[in-house]
Amino acid sequence: MLAKVMLTIHYQDMDSPLGTIRLAASETALLGCYFTGQKYFPAAEANWEKAESSPVIESAKAWLTCYFQQQSLPPLPEFDPQGTDFQRLVWNALGRIPLGNTTTYGELAANLGRPEAVRAVAAAIGRNPISVMIPCHRVLGKNGSLTGYAGGLDRKAALLKLENAH
Repeated sequence: MLAKVMLTIHYQDMDSPLGTIRLAASETALLGCYFTGQKYFPAAEANWEKAESSPVIESAKAWLTCYFQQQSLPPLPEFDPQGTDFQRLVWNALGRIPLGNTTTYGELAANLGRPEAVRAVAAAIGRNPISVMIPCHRVLGKNGSLTGYAGGLDRKAALLKLENAH
């Protein structure tokens, strides 16, 4: 019987204007970007190691620093969010919402060719492990209301304000 090899996940915390952010990465890709204490915040497990240095995490920190300082954004680091095929489909669609723009859960479901799957789309958005960089905060309720953000609605409002979203 073969033993399952556990991937080592490197992590670092960084300060942001909206609170501490935990960045988690493999050797080659970003796996997570979480506000401390947000819903679904992962507990450090046996295979998590605090990183002294990580090119992937440094790239993510550079991007986030530029984002919060409203500077020109460098390329995003490589992502490898862990989820179902459907979740990954939704997260990829989120990445196509331009900075400063918003959409609704219903519009996103329709754009995915699944107009009846609004709740499933919303659930996948809520499980987005790469907050801010995969911009789930750009998705609003049907009437434009602020709903459902794992990092808290105050952070969602602040991110949209930072982006001058419309």
